[in-house]
Amino acid sequence: MNATILPEKTLHYPVLLNEVINIITPQNGGTFIDCTFGQGGYSKKILEYPNTKVIAIDRDKNSLHIASDLKKKFEDRFYFHNIKFSQIKDLKIDDEVKGIVFDLGYSLNQIKDLSRGLSFDSKGELNMKMGLNDFSAKDVINKLDQNELEQIFKYFGEEKNSKLISKKIVLERQKKNLDTQDLVTIVKRTKKKYYTKTNPATKVFQALRIFVNKEISELTRGLKESANIVSQNGVILTVSFHSLEDKICKFFFNHLSKQDNVSRYLPEKKSKKMSFSLITKKPVTPSSQELKLNSPSRSAKLRAIKKIGTHENNMNVFLKYENLLNIENFSKKL
Repeated sequence: MNATILPEKTLHYPVLLNEVINIITPQNGGTFIDCTFGQGGYSKKILEYPNTKVIAIDRDKNSLHIASDLKKKFEDRFYFHNIKFSQIKDLKIDDEVKGIVFDLGYSLNQIKDLSRGLSFDSKGELNMKMGLNDFSAKDVINKLDQNELEQIFKYFGEEKNSKLISKKIVLERQKKNLDTQDLVTIVKRTKKKYYTKTNPATKVFQALRIFVNKEISELTRGLKESANIVSQNGVILTVSFHSLEDKICKFFFNHLSKQDNVSRYLPEKKSKKMSFSLITKKPVTPSSQELKLNSPSRSAKLRAIKKIGTHENNMNVFLKYENLLNIENFSKKL
């Protein structure tokens, strides 16, 4: 869950940048948290406006050199922390936080770093660790049982052929430990009769990346902590790139901003006081102009809410995703 997918011809292209800026309004000054610093696209743009301050975080230590350069330029206005979403509660923040931004994509630099094993073209070991990890994709593929692999592929990757693929993986790993190309080959052979415009291994790789980096629990905890941290009239904004993350963001934002559905056949129930209001009733997507510049942005969806009242710290909202969090717990075997 780090930074945006970038086009080949540019060093960095933060997705939906204009839309993000229009919603968080750094033009009026304030303190902002950039939860996926990456190549620094959002942070740099925010800091162009006077009277702004950015607290940036990223689990990827490779962002440190970019953050260091930005710190030299904005010594009193920029701060960087090499931490995960779930750790933002530990930040020491003296100012009111006007906006918190989550960009849940990956940068071209990360994809092209073959040592990470995120790319189908990687020739080495399966890795997929984005930083501050306890295990790798190699551990997952070679150690978890068939049922566990099937659930990871099915629920994290929405892979329809999860059962066949996991069965084949367990058979093949009896011969040797599997690496990146072994996995790509297994998936391609398993799905060879299914027509697909994208690489057949796309969903399996997505599922492994989500599992290795515990992206579900990191996102849910990050959103929960953000609701506590953001100040009155402050904004929480997310840019997601696949349906699972978007569903979580949509559910969380709706829960905080809408009344519970009450049946007309039940006694009248006192309405709860809303702590947030929806800024985006429908997700904001890239313009045709942006798609021409950066086609991978086509899957991006922006959602945002504004804090309008006292927020009660309640994690029960995520009981809906208890099944996904339980799947993450397979990692305790690694």
